[in-house]
Amino acid sequence: MTNNDATYHVPVMLQECLDGLNINPDGIYVDVTFGGGGHSRAIFEKLSSKGKLIVFDQDPDARANAWEAPNFHFVAANFAFLKNHLRVLGIPAVDGILADLGVSSHQFDDAKRGFSIRSNEVLDMRMNQAGDFTAAKIVQTYDEEQLAAIFRKYGELDHPFKTAVELVKARNRSKIKTTGELMEALMPVAPKFKDHKFFAQVFQALRIEVNQEMEVLEKFLLQTAEVLKPEARLVVMSYHSLEDRLVKNLMKRGNLDGSIEKDFFGKVLKPFEEVNRKPILPTEEEIQRNTRARSAKLRIAKRVADGK
Repeated sequence: MTNNDATYHVPVMLQECLDGLNINPDGIYVDVTFGGGGHSRAIFEKLSSKGKLIVFDQDPDARANAWEAPNFHFVAANFAFLKNHLRVLGIPAVDGILADLGVSSHQFDDAKRGFSIRSNEVLDMRMNQAGDFTAAKIVQTYDEEQLAAIFRKYGELDHPFKTAVELVKARNRSKIKTTGELMEALMPVAPKFKDHKFFAQVFQALRIEVNQEMEVLEKFLLQTAEVLKPEARLVVMSYHSLEDRLVKNLMKRGNLDGSIEKDFFGKVLKPFEEVNRKPILPTEEEIQRNTRARSAKLRIAKRVADGK
């Protein structure tokens, strides 16, 4: 096995994730966000030769971090297709699933990917480089209403329409091709002393739209109950409120929209029982070591045997 995750991606709340999975050495586990392999490697080291680890990642760069082993399988695909790929592998149910959502350190640090506000690179933001839908296409082709919608929904900006209008005005003057040009175009509407947060929100909105992240997450979450064994664990780490809300709703109420379904006797119908009723947060020591851990929230639930 290689061991380059320290430079590719520092695993956040590693021990908490391992504890949450409650690993059975002979069990079958899935890491749907392989990345640098930090979490996966730690899971794999706890498995016996009878245990299995299946990992997913649609980013071709992540493939280099995989290793060869009879009980290790790398799936080069989006985790929205979790159930289908497990079926292809002949695996009807698993003992635990880990999802570390968001962008890896490698993707942020690789300037040419266009995820970071720290450099002036081509507006890309694709997690799957095989796709052809980029942030540049959104910036150049979406109208004011469409731009305002994603800035409001995915960026949670205070003034999404004002931002959208300014962007359209700027692109009408000159084509916006890079991250630096985008930031320059929106500088007139960036809040004074809060411009860093503002641009981070704009970039987040574009990234989520490019990769259809919320739709993918919804599809994934709805499949988890179908592929987890009774008492099996679902461990999900999110980095912004949009992701966390979906995860929280599924674990607490059994539905992504937060609604509650009850049977004839008034019992709440839900496939999961929370292991931790409040999200686990990184320690101050971890945040000091790895600043990208600061916004992480970890939620853990177990599959209910008689859940819907």
